[in-house]
Amino acid sequence: MKLLFNADETIHKLLRQEDTDGDKKITVEDEGPQFFKAESVSGHIVEIKGYYYLSNFLQELILASDSGKEVVEINTDYIFEKPVDRINRMIKDYYWEGLTRKLDGEGLVGALVDEKFSDNDLYLYVPENDKEAQRYYREIIEKIREHKITLLELSNKITPGYVNSLNNKSGVVSLALGKNKDGQTEALPFVVPGGRFNEMYGWDSYFEALGLIIDDKIDLAKAMADNFVYEIKHYGQILNANRTYYLTRSQPPFLTSFARLVYNNMPRNEESRNWLRILLDTSITEYKTVWMTEPKLTSNGLSRYYGKGIGLPPETEKEHFDTLLKPFAQKAGMDIRQYHKKYLNREIIEPEIEEYIIHDRSIRESGHDTSYRLDRVCAHLNTVDLNSLLYKYETDIAELIKNEFDNQFITQEGTTETAGIWLEKAAARKEKMNSLMWNEAKGFYFDYNFAREEQTHFESATAFYPLWAKLAGRDQAAILVKKGLESLEFAGGIAGASKESAGEITAERPQKQWDYPNGWAPHQILIWEGLSNYGYETTARRLAYKWLYTILRNAVAYNGTIPEKFDVVSRSHKVFAEYGNVGTEFDYITREGFGWMNASFKVGQKYLTEELIEKLNDLVPPEEIF
Repeated sequence: MKLLFNADETIHKLLRQEDTDGDKKITVEDEGPQFFKAESVSGHIVEIKGYYYLSNFLQELILASDSGKEVVEINTDYIFEKPVDRINRMIKDYYWEGLTRKLDGEGLVGALVDEKFSDNDLYLYVPENDKEAQRYYREIIEKIREHKITLLELSNKITPGYVNSLNNKSGVVSLALGKNKDGQTEALPFVVPGGRFNEMYGWDSYFEALGLIIDDKIDLAKAMADNFVYEIKHYGQILNANRTYYLTRSQPPFLTSFARLVYNNMPRNEESRNWLRILLDTSITEYKTVWMTEPKLTSNGLSRYYGKGIGLPPETEKEHFDTLLKPFAQKAGMDIRQYHKKYLNREIIEPEIEEYIIHDRSIRESGHDTSYRLDRVCAHLNTVDLNSLLYKYETDIAELIKNEFDNQFITQEGTTETAGIWLEKAAARKEKMNSLMWNEAKGFYFDYNFAREEQTHFESATAFYPLWAKLAGRDQAAILVKKGLESLEFAGGIAGASKESAGEITAERPQKQWDYPNGWAPHQILIWEGLSNYGYETTARRLAYKWLYTILRNAVAYNGTIPEKFDVVSRSHKVFAEYGNVGTEFDYITREGFGWMNASFKVGQKYLTEELIEKLNDLVPPEEIF
């Protein structure tokens, strides 16, 4: 039933009665009567009971009021929507749109804003050899002169020193342009993670694309892959994200998986095959020039994360490095903020801090920033996750060459690639990983410290990446599932690390956000798929249910909140570690959720039966089912 309501009046009455803590939300923590009689313009009364339905009503009123009208139409079915149906609809119809950006006339200013800095000017950098993009953006900036955007050419020679020189004028680097249906040049869209992360990130984009494909947004997923092709062509790698201070580091590589995901959902014709040819060629280039050259390639033939930048990363909160800098500031007789500023400006250089910086920047390239698994040691590690991803590149490339290009692919560089060449690479990596990383006694894959020539023995969720990449043997998978889940599985899903490995948390040793007790969407998704690859469908179903239950439990209780991460032990979004929890700060209604969390909700349902989805709608805890 659709009814008309006076928007402002109804919102005011509803909040005054039910939002007792004044946070502009209706949650389980409010102490109102949890019963509201909503009177429509025609005098029809809708009785709404319970904080979940009341918060739905608030959200629908806010969405309807976006029209600017005093009297708005509300579909009352949406007030009483089942939780799974509601989140599915909100993600598909609102959140993806809320997270989508374009570097065009309408979206450029919003995309240039960097919430990680409070007072940044607006700078747009375009590669010096991309003359078409320079013309395109000069025309746009001329039309919106009131925003005072500065267009700068980015040098083709992207060195750590050059990137460091841009820190005082940090800005967005341009992405790909395309043609619309009228043949006019336009900027390709992309999805951002959400909150203060207002740019296109490396590995986030792959997981977001998994959700986009499920929601039939194939063109948006394809555009993001095309943006990565542009980044590799002009910036030499898929960037951590498209801002100047990220130009010296990449992120976990998923391009072959991304290409296959999109291609498998495209019509089979010459256009899609040509598109795949470009993606395959670009993947081969990235593999060879980014991950299989020094300093990322190590002497044992495996790869490592290695961020090349100079100095402390400028994009972090100013307090982020206080634990590190405090003793040096005290020794120098300086206030910590003064010391931090001077170090950022390279007025002070300490060898111990410089060593820390190498590892810290490498951690940021890994995407797992931060974790005690990688703290102060990342650049010395052949990690299980990175090398599993590269094994997946090797087998993906082999399969695509064999099945789509008649077992022979000639790159733009003129090299001839065959499936056999890439299968040999995969076999060699598999042998090295099993030799150096697999621990039969402990039933785990561990990162390998090549500087010390030993395994780290840190129990991480990344131990399951070999299952996702189909690298592990059947016996290895059986041992890992038995022993790995014992230390990593909790009430709300998989934690980033075991409690034992994360270690004791103290004032001097603060919580790291990728460790116990926190769980992250990409780990859940990769583990579900990895388990399914080896026939552990029941286990994957249990873990997917736990994760989706955690998402629903929090969304229902907290006004639709869909955050960046969860405490999987308490099944709560109230995570107190380093950066807080992006996606939890909003008034009235979340407009975005969080990119890969949205996707995980979509992907997770593929592992559940209809019966289990109904149990989710009823918020039946997993411990009552499994």
